[in-house]
Amino acid sequence: MDDARKTSGRECDAGDIDARTALAPIKGRGAASRVTGRFAVTTAHGEDDGWGSVYEDLADTPHPATQVREERARSVISRNDSPDVGFSQSVNPYRGCEHGCVYCFARPSHAYLDLSPGLDFETRLFAKTNAAERLRHELAKPGYRPSPIALGINTDAYQPIERRYRITREVLELLAECRHPVSFVTKSALIERDLDVLSALARDQLVTVYFSVTTLDNRLAARMEPRASAPHSKLKAMRTLSQAGVPVGVMVAPVVPMITDHEIERILQASFDAGARSASYVLLRLPHELKQVWREWLELHYPERAEHVMSLIRQMRGGKDYDSAFGKRMRGEGPFAQLIAQRFAKAHKRIGFGRLPPLDSSKFVAPRKPSPQGDLF
Repeated sequence: MDDARKTSGRECDAGDIDARTALAPIKGRGAASRVTGRFAVTTAHGEDDGWGSVYEDLADTPHPATQVREERARSVISRNDSPDVGFSQSVNPYRGCEHGCVYCFARPSHAYLDLSPGLDFETRLFAKTNAAERLRHELAKPGYRPSPIALGINTDAYQPIERRYRITREVLELLAECRHPVSFVTKSALIERDLDVLSALARDQLVTVYFSVTTLDNRLAARMEPRASAPHSKLKAMRTLSQAGVPVGVMVAPVVPMITDHEIERILQASFDAGARSASYVLLRLPHELKQVWREWLELHYPERAEHVMSLIRQMRGGKDYDSAFGKRMRGEGPFAQLIAQRFAKAHKRIGFGRLPPLDSSKFVAPRKPSPQGDLF
């Protein structure tokens, strides 16, 4: 259900002055409200009763605790044939992400659960406790053909609850056992915990790790991605993995006009110095309900430049807040998008980035299916 936002007998949207003053940032969270999901059958709004109770409710914004529901997955490998995505299959140990990145393109997926892509996405999480078990079953199928698995793409495989559940660790150990290639994109230094497995995989050209770096500004990072690792921690983790022989890259993502775009060159240089040898970038994407989550965040943190930011976003998206067309959704179009592309390409070449070695799928050994008799010999 949506947070109460009704004043003077009329509903307010995220752009209203009354709504802006009513909403407030929540410490440790990216979203400021429970934006209604697009499949919601009913929504709730507050209505002023003349005693100012709506304002009181909104001013006393709750600080929701993280709730985790354990679930048993029926299958765990997701497949895609998108031409602008560099992998064909992925495994997501969790649904929802406690990192709380306000710009996360995966937020709208929570609407399928009849939950809010706003606060619910970062506070009501789901852990697939049997992920390794189901993956073993799927890898053991006679018709399975190995290709690199992207581990934790829709939501971060190393988000904070991984410390408790260790599902990513279990899946990674299985992939190492099967000599199956795997790739990561993460915002978390927690990946250092699994350096023993990652370095063993790296020796056989079976793993690559990309760190997603949005900003090097600690204060901005705390507002945009409140529970992800701080920028300096990501750089430290890059260096640790690189020195252990793990191929490391950087994703400058998302690039946000008038908020983070001025940092492109600095992020690339700092990442290269920390051991990253490949780099890419993605423009801010605003599918479905993420448009409202993002606009609320802009109004709360950058009200004086919110309209300018959105104007530049629309210039890069053909006059819309978002264009999901393949070939455009990652890079955008128009003069400002071209300028970003040119700046990135120039810095990429000057600094000396290349490509990470391709992952090797030829070493795969299918796992044995569990036998009710166990090992007789």
